[in-house]
Amino acid sequence: MRIVPLRFDHPDARKLNDLVQAEYTERYGSGDITPLDPAMFDPPGGLYLLAYDERGRPVATGGWRAQGAESDEGYLDGDAEVKRMFVVPQARGLGLARLILGRLEDSAREAGRVRMVLETGTVQPEAIGLYRSSGYRMLPQDERFGVYRHSQRSRCFFKEL
Repeated sequence: MRIVPLRFDHPDARKLNDLVQAEYTERYGSGDITPLDPAMFDPPGGLYLLAYDERGRPVATGGWRAQGAESDEGYLDGDAEVKRMFVVPQARGLGLARLILGRLEDSAREAGRVRMVLETGTVQPEAIGLYRSSGYRMLPQDERFGVYRHSQRSRCFFKEL
């Protein structure tokens, strides 16, 4: 596997984003409405990674973007928000999500971020398992953040960097 930094608007990133949106629709009835601009992931305020298999096919993605208290969505200064963690079904179970997550954490730490945050949903138990086993803790209801902070199906996690 080869993991490379790319822009969120790269054709392969768009292809996998379409796949993850289709999976969200299947699981939740609609895609993610969080506004994402490719520039949000540009270093040093973010990073977007794409993993390719040995045949050069895109198989996994993940990114982080800087967040802060100036937002009215519950973020704290120094937050790095994980977005678009996704592995295509045929590449699941290979440890790609854990590898990408570790690289994102390292990048955010190097950029001066102090906390990784992420939001996932109750119908993504495999994601919740990954985050918990990677040292993430769930935030209480009154400390949640982001577009889905008031949803009963949303779970917000954090990890100090």
